[in-house]
Amino acid sequence: MDVDALMLSRLQFAFTIAFHIIFPSFTIGLASYLAVLEGLWLTTRNEVFKTLYLFWVKIFAISFGMGVVTGVVMSYQLGSNWSVFSTVVAPVIGPLLAFEVLTAFFLEASFLGIMLFGWKKVGPGLHFTATVLVAVGTLISAFWIISANSWMQYPTGFARTPEGGLIATDWMAVIFSPSFASRLMHMTLAAYLTTALVVGAASAWRLLKRPEEPESRMSLRMAVGMLAIVAPMQLLVGDLSGKDVLRLQPAKLAAIEAFWETGPEQAFHIVAWPDRATESNRWEVSIPKVGSLITAGSTKAEVKGLKAFAPEDRPPVAIVFWSFRVMVGLGIAMIALGAWGVWLCWRAAPEQSRPFLHACVAMGPAGFVAVISGWIVAEVGRQPWVVTGVLRTADAVSPVGAGQVSASLLGFLVVYAVIFSVGVLYIIRLMAEGPVAGSDEPPPAGARAPGSALAAAPEDPGHNSASWGDRP
Repeated sequence: MDVDALMLSRLQFAFTIAFHIIFPSFTIGLASYLAVLEGLWLTTRNEVFKTLYLFWVKIFAISFGMGVVTGVVMSYQLGSNWSVFSTVVAPVIGPLLAFEVLTAFFLEASFLGIMLFGWKKVGPGLHFTATVLVAVGTLISAFWIISANSWMQYPTGFARTPEGGLIATDWMAVIFSPSFASRLMHMTLAAYLTTALVVGAASAWRLLKRPEEPESRMSLRMAVGMLAIVAPMQLLVGDLSGKDVLRLQPAKLAAIEAFWETGPEQAFHIVAWPDRATESNRWEVSIPKVGSLITAGSTKAEVKGLKAFAPEDRPPVAIVFWSFRVMVGLGIAMIALGAWGVWLCWRAAPEQSRPFLHACVAMGPAGFVAVISGWIVAEVGRQPWVVTGVLRTADAVSPVGAGQVSASLLGFLVVYAVIFSVGVLYIIRLMAEGPVAGSDEPPPAGARAPGSALAAAPEDPGHNSASWGDRP
């Protein structure tokens, strides 16, 4: 197989999945946030919650649509660039992806229309139910995608056919592979953190301009609360996931920590420059013995180094090592930001601290960067396997030439640059305009500029109270 075609196919998949994961990691958390906002509005009738819902639901709709479009490309590539992989693992992976469509996408599609356009057409109970079901649908989607990926990380419950393909022999073992639970929790919490950071950044931006805006004050405090609770939880879940990696994928763990030698009392490398050619770290800043303590729970525990594995079975070390540290570093920054926000809520109003507001704005993209870094650790750390111990990446690629892959990669670069830029700029524009109380009220003639955030606002669920009161 042409090595250039293999590398180009890997680059293309990495490029498209990095763009795609941005949107699910945001919409999973945002859907739950919308359900909370509508539930609070129905319970308290506080207009601030309704205004926030009407504002964020527009951003959710755009992000959801872009996530669907970029997700379709992933399925396309499985056939065009990874046909051998599709042929070999389709009897196992295919049903998991089909279940995702049947149980999650259909649920989301069925109730998304009610959620976006059913304000005056259904009762408050049904509309809230639709919002909750869309949120549940995003979580179910994450369930099946993480299930399929976890099986690829550590495959169980399968057998080989005489033709060289794979079949499932135990569907429970396939769906609930050993690393599935911790990875699902890790991804779900990452999505909630991503949403909290975006909501906090948008709220802080508005408060820098309008410190007394009640909607932004409320959403900032909600974001701070989410960060303060979820960020420490993510640290604990991440440690649990790391223990699974040590047990199930020791080569990945060795790459994450840049361990070359096998033994106890491994040092924790804060920063280092791993060199595959010399099978060592060119330089490192380390804490003695702490590496074994963090990874295995004891300084006396023996941890395998990369030299324990054949050179052809080792993942790219530097990429995995540094991606992991970017993820962990941002996670620590999230914990610090949440703690800072809680302290400000206790001592004074967080919206009165301009340094804190600037920090919230700066941390807005941190969730996306952490998610992408985490996926790099998971996917690059699995190399050279596309299905660990079963199918190598080099054997899974389609029999296509480098020229064909280059053409499709160039096309994706151009199309994504245009669509992604336009979509993200529009979302940022909506966030900059911020939630406006009464934005759903019919304005005077000519008051709404075409394409503005107000022009896209859904109808008010409480504007026509009589119509809502007459419905179950």
